[in-house]
Amino acid sequence: MSAATPQRARSAEAKKERERAILDAARSLGATRSVREVTLTDIAAEVGMHKSAMLRYFETREQIFLRITAEAWQEWSAAVRAELGGLATAEPAAVAAVLAHSLVARPLFCDLLAQAPLNLERNVSLEAVYDFKTIVLAEVAAVQDTLGELLGIDRPAAAQITTTASSLAGALWQMAAPCTQLRTLYQSHPELSHAVVDVEPTLAQILTSLVIGVSAQGR
Repeated sequence: MSAATPQRARSAEAKKERERAILDAARSLGATRSVREVTLTDIAAEVGMHKSAMLRYFETREQIFLRITAEAWQEWSAAVRAELGGLATAEPAAVAAVLAHSLVARPLFCDLLAQAPLNLERNVSLEAVYDFKTIVLAEVAAVQDTLGELLGIDRPAAAQITTTASSLAGALWQMAAPCTQLRTLYQSHPELSHAVVDVEPTLAQILTSLVIGVSAQGR
């Protein structure tokens, strides 16, 4: 084995460091192209490992991106709760604007929100799915608590807002197809202009209507 070839991690600390390097490499690749286009071979090359060696740390590429998705949920949850807590008003448009902007400001997260249920949860062990869902549900509950307190609504109403915001962000992001040849096609042909989705204002408008609706029901 040459000196340039990464050695197998022996200690628990070294294993964690190697896992982090793999996650960072996958995150970097996913941020520059669609997650669905990133292969295990791509990630291995980015880290400087053979693909077979990657399997000592993660079951599949899907497990790698599922871990990244869980971390992205934790990061977004903490950030959006802080932003919502700093609002001077609980006006529906203001709440919706914070939710929409916080999601669109995280392109990789938006991509992962769509990929997780469609692909990432389908090629991993049930244990990996359980761990992922446990983390996500805890973060979702925390956001719901913040929304409930801010808007004076119950948990089911707050759940409607949180679920709609995250699911629509993922769907609209796929429709918008940013940084892809599809997006270039849509923009270069006027007859296809209806296919050009501006995610943030579209999401904010829908969420404003939803917040108004659930707030009215809660009164």
